[in-house]
Amino acid sequence: MINDKNKDLRIRSIDISEGENRAPNRAMLRAVGFTDDDFKKPMIGVASTWSEVTPCNVHIDHLALKAKEGAKDGDGAPLIFNTITVSDGISMGHEGMRYSLPSREVIADSIETVMGAERLDGLVAIGGCDKNMPGCMIAIGRLNVPAVFVYGGTIAPGKSKHGKDIDIVSVFEAVGQHSAGMLDQEDLKDIECHACPGAGSCGGMYTANTMASAIEAMGMSLPGSASNPAETSDKLTDCYDSGQAVVELLRKGIYPKNIMTKKAFENAITVVMALGGSTNAFLHLLAIAHSVDVDLTLDDFDRIRKKVPHLADLKPSGKYVMHDLHSVGGVSGVMKMLLEAGLLHGDCLTVTGKTLAENLADQAPLKEGQTIIRPFDRPIRESGPLFVLKGNLAPEGGIAKMSGLKISNITGPAKVFDSEPAATQAVLNNEIKEGDIVVIRYAGPKGGPGMSEMLSITGIIVGKGLGEKVGLITDGRFSGGTHGLVVGHVSPEAQVGGPIALIKTGDLITINSETQELSVDLTEEEMSARLSAWTAPPLRYSRGILNKYARLVSSASKGAVTDL
Repeated sequence: MINDKNKDLRIRSIDISEGENRAPNRAMLRAVGFTDDDFKKPMIGVASTWSEVTPCNVHIDHLALKAKEGAKDGDGAPLIFNTITVSDGISMGHEGMRYSLPSREVIADSIETVMGAERLDGLVAIGGCDKNMPGCMIAIGRLNVPAVFVYGGTIAPGKSKHGKDIDIVSVFEAVGQHSAGMLDQEDLKDIECHACPGAGSCGGMYTANTMASAIEAMGMSLPGSASNPAETSDKLTDCYDSGQAVVELLRKGIYPKNIMTKKAFENAITVVMALGGSTNAFLHLLAIAHSVDVDLTLDDFDRIRKKVPHLADLKPSGKYVMHDLHSVGGVSGVMKMLLEAGLLHGDCLTVTGKTLAENLADQAPLKEGQTIIRPFDRPIRESGPLFVLKGNLAPEGGIAKMSGLKISNITGPAKVFDSEPAATQAVLNNEIKEGDIVVIRYAGPKGGPGMSEMLSITGIIVGKGLGEKVGLITDGRFSGGTHGLVVGHVSPEAQVGGPIALIKTGDLITINSETQELSVDLTEEEMSARLSAWTAPPLRYSRGILNKYARLVSSASKGAVTDL
């Protein structure tokens, strides 16, 4: 127990244990349950992203209470506060998706605001839906107070009436199958009704599970917590233990910047590549690195990709979901395997106060005979599946996920659209033919604004049987559930005069993961002439958060941050 040493742990909070001039502060806190003893303890914030707008977060109120209990039993004085979330799945495919990536900044800003205003000494942050994780981590990086992140956990797989495991991506693809006449209305309704059976984040190696895995690999969450499912006692234990851990970090004087080093980010990228994670990991890890002043670039991702094999047979391109991985040893089991192969930096400090290698020494290996994680001599790919492509269409880079594809390149005529809805309607109307390259532009961080995810259109393309027969490029981005010949994050974006703004329908475009090329068959002279004739369209919004975001946000190649 800390007792009198508590004053030394109050690194930010004002001293409210003594002095008449602090009586008003004490009076306010007594009203929310503080006692005399609490005024001698470090004040711990528990940032909850609870909300009823998405199954990813609907249970987090209970998790926050458990984290508070752990912090209290660890001799801290915890206080729960909330921040927002939006549901990426529900906002997909319409104007609401423009708010998704900006919500990451709202989450980060709001946590920083409460922690700064209340002068809290430590933080447990609990996230569920995609933008929660990086939002919490950006705030943790900016604040640099002892902190632990807790993932709300993955959802259990749904079951169709035919006994097939299904999830939210199954619904998007079912829409395409129904449009193509391959699925009747009754089966579509069955998939809709059973894809999401309860609380938790989307089940495949989509963005939420990708970022949870990356954060555990980075050392900012407790071992095993990335793959513990949402509706389990293990997840409640994660939260309780995290509450205790943050007070212990205060005792030991361990801060996020001691943990989130360049080598820690390299560990995160390694795990993302091995698991075949979401392309959104590029955006979010770049943004988190920016918050702690770590120099991370797209070149670092590409350097690591070349030496890390893709081992996980996980959705969207594979067979299994995170719930299955949990049952055979989880993310920690994968990390143990990677460490033994010399692919992780074992000397990195973590929120346990131990190194990554010390943590993994206590973890069980993956179960014998499991088929979810391939051995190193039989990988899905000999290198990671997340590629950085460059060329005259993307001088700063574009991102492609080439997992589960039989072909690695395509050259074809552009079909150009200035919005996702227009492109989606063209796909549904059978206007997109085999060999075409769909171009969706003015969807970037500034031009969208908000860099919309395009799971709806890519799901429909796959559902119509065109997943490896057409290409798609955009200055927007993709859901972790997207797969196919698609390239996102094309930078510079159209809104700032990037080359993607200059493409015309019929121009020949090449997507080639082998040469890492994204190019258009135009001369420099033609490109220059088109640029001279181009005029930037006005921003779509003149007021509110989307206007502020469009004016502040950086390029996707820099993480789409707003505090440069």
